[in-house]
Amino acid sequence: MNEKSTRFFKLVRDFLTVYLPDQKAVSVNTVKSYRECLNQLLRYICDRNGISLGKLNFERLSKETVENYLGYLEKERDCSVSTRNHRLACIRSFVKYAGARDIGVQAYVKDLCTIPLKRAAKTTVIKFFSEAALKTILEQPDTRKKKELRNLFFMILMYDTGARNQELLDLKLSDIHFEGKSPYVVITGKGRKTRLVPVMPKTVDHFRKYAAVFHPEHTSDDYLFYTERKGRRFAMSPDNTERFIKKYGVAAHNMNPEVPESLHCHMFRHSRSMHLYRSGMPMVLLAEWLGHAQISSTLIYANADTEMKKEAIQKVTSKLNPLVSGETTYLEWEDDEELIRQLYGLSR
Repeated sequence: MNEKSTRFFKLVRDFLTVYLPDQKAVSVNTVKSYRECLNQLLRYICDRNGISLGKLNFERLSKETVENYLGYLEKERDCSVSTRNHRLACIRSFVKYAGARDIGVQAYVKDLCTIPLKRAAKTTVIKFFSEAALKTILEQPDTRKKKELRNLFFMILMYDTGARNQELLDLKLSDIHFEGKSPYVVITGKGRKTRLVPVMPKTVDHFRKYAAVFHPEHTSDDYLFYTERKGRRFAMSPDNTERFIKKYGVAAHNMNPEVPESLHCHMFRHSRSMHLYRSGMPMVLLAEWLGHAQISSTLIYANADTEMKKEAIQKVTSKLNPLVSGETTYLEWEDDEELIRQLYGLSR
């Protein structure tokens, strides 16, 4: 690492370990979110430029690079506009912090802050998969391999609990309560709020198979899903889970077109929610199950479910209605210029 790279990473470290937790006193989850954002951005820059992490500096953090990264989030990772804006806010916060402590970074601050937040469309499109597609997805891991067994259980638990990716990765064995008649998982969500989420008996069966391989000696402080480095266990990274889910999604889509082309972790949460809503779960209960502080956040599932709306409309529409019977008479009309103007918005 040269002097510019050392200065860059020192500011990254101070931002994540001093400024955010100590000076701004943000939550642990907020620090994780910022760290994930910066990690993802830096990996993107390295991959696109074919350079090692140690060669990064502020010169690589150009306006064009960040704009391309934001486009990559939306187009390749299928992220929402709100996620795109959140990532941009994280980057802005970091460069503003860096600029306040290093005058040489001021030019980058001014340049990056000209990138606007993107307005989200008023109608939210929820991407989810069918239960038939879920079956195909879960058939992809080869459970004869250790990691594939882990990946299968991860996807099953993610779907059954509707947990966010990070919420699942934060789980420890002490959060798993699968003994007794009503097995459940304690999930810690945004704002450090916890919720108890019941799971299906089949999920418990899969957990036992997984635990026999990955947790033969139960230690309550162990992460449920982990990676090992130099004999030590660490929580898996979000990028790790996104990678194998994307891989399974591609394979499953080739077998079943109902599987979305770009499968990602959050789609499991959306899909489980839509399936529960369609099966009759009340909206208030669904909001509590998802860990939403406001029910308005949950209403996206009601707004998005056009199939349920169509079925409801068909049930209450009389068979005598022309839209059902098809007995509609069309009158011929000559080219009326004023009518054409009105029909196509050229006059009022």
